[in-house]
Amino acid sequence: MSTNNNNPSELLIPDLQSGMDFIAQLPLANPAQAELQLIRFLDTLLVTPPDPGVLLALLEQARVPMCFVEEEMARRYHNKALPLADEEENCFQQVVAAWRRMGKAYALCARIEEPDAENPQYSALMAAILHRCLYYTGMVILEHYRARRELPAGIWMELHGYYETAEEWGVAYTPVEDALENTLQATHCAAAYTTLLLIEIASPYSNSVRNLNLIRRWAGMWAPLVSIHPLENDLEVPPYVVELMKDVPLHPGAVADGPGDDARRLDTARLGLQINHMISQLRQRMTPSQLGLGEETSGHVIQLLEHLSRPWTQSASPRKFRRFDTEGIAHVATGFDAMHFCVTGQEFEQPDSAKAYSRDEFDQLFTFRDRAEPGVALSIKPHISFPVDEWSVINHSANGFRLARTCAGQKLAHNQLMVVRPHDGEHFLLVYATWLMQEENGGLVVGVAILPGMPSGCAVRYAGEGNSANHKFMRAFLLPAVPVVHEEASIVLPAGVYQASRVLEVFSGDEIWQLRLKHILQRGIDFDRISYDSL
Repeated sequence: MSTNNNNPSELLIPDLQSGMDFIAQLPLANPAQAELQLIRFLDTLLVTPPDPGVLLALLEQARVPMCFVEEEMARRYHNKALPLADEEENCFQQVVAAWRRMGKAYALCARIEEPDAENPQYSALMAAILHRCLYYTGMVILEHYRARRELPAGIWMELHGYYETAEEWGVAYTPVEDALENTLQATHCAAAYTTLLLIEIASPYSNSVRNLNLIRRWAGMWAPLVSIHPLENDLEVPPYVVELMKDVPLHPGAVADGPGDDARRLDTARLGLQINHMISQLRQRMTPSQLGLGEETSGHVIQLLEHLSRPWTQSASPRKFRRFDTEGIAHVATGFDAMHFCVTGQEFEQPDSAKAYSRDEFDQLFTFRDRAEPGVALSIKPHISFPVDEWSVINHSANGFRLARTCAGQKLAHNQLMVVRPHDGEHFLLVYATWLMQEENGGLVVGVAILPGMPSGCAVRYAGEGNSANHKFMRAFLLPAVPVVHEEASIVLPAGVYQASRVLEVFSGDEIWQLRLKHILQRGIDFDRISYDSL
């Protein structure tokens, strides 16, 4: 057997032992190289598949190294701004292609000449194969969520199809071992299917990758508590249904033509009790790790569980503010320098007490010193131009917007600070990205929430002993109190500046004054919004 040639057609796996030997020699310390070899391995199995039993045994052996390698590859594009750079994009495509290969290879295991539905061993085998097909189709979906990419057309039909087959063959609830997900209890096809439905209704594009990984873990753990049922009463439509013949996930049951015969409902009553029990245990000072919820802080886990309790119990989540469909162009800028310029309408200049020429400015001053008029202060003002992108407004509410644009423009990350001048407004507002997705055609769609109050530009620097008066000011924003929505006055600073009770000097208008930082009200990837006391 050759393991050095990168041509898949020249890799020979004539029997189970040679395949096992190949897997055992994977260079897992080098994930990129290991992935190349695993792809060769899978391509060989797909082109010249061995007997179904051998194929299944090899795929089962490859699951753990495949999971490790692909998770390592996926780190290269998780939490990255969109659109992805070329190398990040290539990694994403490779990982998705690897999961698709695994799904296809497992599907080949079902080609048994004489199916025997009465044989328990045959039923267990089919349950295991269909579970893996559901699992790897689910991994394609999950990877799109974690990369904030629009799902490919037909992917829900694939997932529904595997589950429907499990139903038809009577193996939807047949126990299946899955060491990747849970070594303590068996799972089944219905649980693998439900896991993806639960992840989807948790609004994956509005969650961080950290939260999404927790949501996936809990959905997998608790999916066996959820049961799936056909609709028995045409007059009694549940709040949410899944229709197996439609390329859509779980959706509201009240549709114009009513759900068809392919409709299923989820019974999430036991899941709701489990979530309430976990929140109660956490409030009684048990730690998330003791409850098997991950190595997280109790506060973060309680907050996320409370957020999940509504969608996972299928309770309608009422909107705080009504949305209105809109057409128009909004102007968007990112980065504190550009945002400050947009909000104030002018380039920020350091006050005299913090003036310090940069090397470029000093070079200009030295080069053009003969043009300086005696007695007149030299003003070096390079032409400032910050990029401002145009986005189409899809809809808006009192506290935010849904915007879309083509692939051209600045990169954008989830939970990033921006300024937006609405289609019907004159002033820029401070907003942050709460929902972000890249479409199949490369365009971006973003949901933004407005920070309370009309922002004003200011600048800050550290105050107190040991902080030189010649330290430069950094750009920031002041937000006034908004008593109507119980919001106190706050300051928006670049990430990393906040420290409890830290005193800052603030340059606002033509005045310099001081404030003491209090509590973080909001935290994004590049900003903190903090309450303060004026000194």
